[in-house]
Amino acid sequence: MEITWYGHDCFRLAERATLTIVTDPYDASVGLEPPKLRADVVTISRDDPAHNNLGAVVGAQRGDVRKITGPGEYEIGGVFITGIGMRPEKKSATAQRCTVYAFHFDGLNVAHLGGLSFVPSQAQIDALETVDVLLVPIGGDGELSPAQASDVISMIEPGIVIPMGYSGKSGKEALARFLKEMGVAAPKTIESLKITKSQVPEETQVVLLELKH
Repeated sequence: MEITWYGHDCFRLAERATLTIVTDPYDASVGLEPPKLRADVVTISRDDPAHNNLGAVVGAQRGDVRKITGPGEYEIGGVFITGIGMRPEKKSATAQRCTVYAFHFDGLNVAHLGGLSFVPSQAQIDALETVDVLLVPIGGDGELSPAQASDVISMIEPGIVIPMGYSGKSGKEALARFLKEMGVAAPKTIESLKITKSQVPEETQVVLLELKH
């Protein structure tokens, strides 16, 4: 399958002969020009403009695209999608509930943490089961901080980590802190990630994706 990053928490997950999925399309409030994307399915992790701009997905507002906006189990076009509700165990002024999604593509499991803003309990993490590729926010500002992201990665133990949710000068600083937390000096930067189950590394690797315009 191929994973392409369109900025903030928005990715396109495409598998030949199956589905194309877009995650968390955003509006201009995040400081980026919203993309125009095509998809069969769009997932929304939080009901706010940084995550739910259906106008960025062609046909989504007309109902031509399957919208998934909360917890549940879904099977669409041979792809299994699990939405897991995440809420902080203690009340917090900054932590918000959100839905984390696990996508099961022909044996390859991709997890998108969306707008997660707190470190979940181990029981919540275990609901994701095995994760081959983890898409994790690192930029703070209402989402996981670099240190929190590192903690979550340690709990999940994925094969590949792709950071998201960072942009601009503050985003560069957050990325630098995240890479330091992960002990990574020179991560691989690629245009998009093309991967099969057999290519998933045993030890966790950080991969940076170029922002697709």
